[in-house]
Amino acid sequence: MRIFILIWFGQLISLLGSGLTSFALGVRVYQNTGSVTQFALITLCTTLPLVIISPIAGTLVDRWSRRWTMILSDLGSGICTLAIAILLATGTLEIWHIYIVTAINSLLSGFQWPAYTAATTLLVPKEELSRASGMVQSGESVAQILSPAIAGSLIVTIGLRGIIIIDFITFAFAMLTLLFIRFPEIETKAQEKTSESGLWEELVYGFTYLTSKPGLVGLLVFFAITNLFAGLVVVLIPPLILSLFSPVVLGSIESIGGIGMLAGSWLMVIWKGPENRMQIVFGILIFMALSLILMGLHSSIIVLSIGSFLFLFGSPVIRACLQVIWQVKISPEVQGRVFALKRMVARSSIPLAAVIAGPLDDYIFEPLMSADGPLAASLGQIVGVGTGRGIDLMLIVLGGAIVLTTVLGYFYAPLRLVESQLPDATA
Repeated sequence: MRIFILIWFGQLISLLGSGLTSFALGVRVYQNTGSVTQFALITLCTTLPLVIISPIAGTLVDRWSRRWTMILSDLGSGICTLAIAILLATGTLEIWHIYIVTAINSLLSGFQWPAYTAATTLLVPKEELSRASGMVQSGESVAQILSPAIAGSLIVTIGLRGIIIIDFITFAFAMLTLLFIRFPEIETKAQEKTSESGLWEELVYGFTYLTSKPGLVGLLVFFAITNLFAGLVVVLIPPLILSLFSPVVLGSIESIGGIGMLAGSWLMVIWKGPENRMQIVFGILIFMALSLILMGLHSSIIVLSIGSFLFLFGSPVIRACLQVIWQVKISPEVQGRVFALKRMVARSSIPLAAVIAGPLDDYIFEPLMSADGPLAASLGQIVGVGTGRGIDLMLIVLGGAIVLTTVLGYFYAPLRLVESQLPDATA
């Protein structure tokens, strides 16, 4: 685990810096425009390029050195951050610049994460994969805790320019970590043949490999649907908080949610994961749905903080359980392209969430819950009326949708029994 831990630490530092910039840019866009739709476009730019590039990136990751793929991805992200800093220093930074740089970073992420995940499978023993996945989730959790809280304070002290400089330094640290740490690139027969086959044939093979396993197809579809609901939550929560409170409160609540993520991540690190992971996934999803309903019913600072903690506590548990299933059931030599394909399908719901979240709130739910809206006299008596109440109602609806999806997924046998019916592919 030693080499993995060193790599993980470098990526953790990079995540912290990226979280600072992401929070600060999101606040800048919303405060300058006051539009949920404009804010949601950041999420669209973060996810849509990733969805488009993932199949090709995954196939190339299986051809390339996974270490150098990660190094060059970090280098590219650092250059993007530097570009934002230059635009800001010259007073020419516009909203569309933020969208473009975010999209480029998304493309680079399409190469970074399949390489990182596939390298983890090679570096970590099978019995330690749950712990490794828990550590990856905990890294994201630490970033979720520290980045919003720190960024909320830094915005009023050193400003966006200082935050971006810090982000650039963290990218450099992650890249240098990978440059000075070497790990073996395991050659397999499938990898040796990649030079003889075309890119298209390899991409199709990854798709065929995945679709030949109904349990994994069911898992992929189930994950994509629940990701759509989670994506809507991610887009809606910051505008809800900013419509009622200050950026400092937003940073504090997001940090509390990050503590929940960290708790869930370290639960997986200590626990090593359950024997029947799908049962845990189903149970945690119901738990997360109830937290959304709680937030929608009463969006005070305390309730939003508790709801964020509970919702994000479940996220790393689910992701760690599902990631281990994929790592164990997929042959290592094709994991790059299959993981990228999985990421594309699962993440394709996030751009959809970004596209529909703003219009749903701006043109449907907010008017329904306005002081003189159609639901003011009925649901308005429970949820309240006025600014932000449309988002509250959407959170309640999303909670119910997650419950329904979970129940339907449980009754689909290939999904419920994927661990027992599908043989392990790793040694």
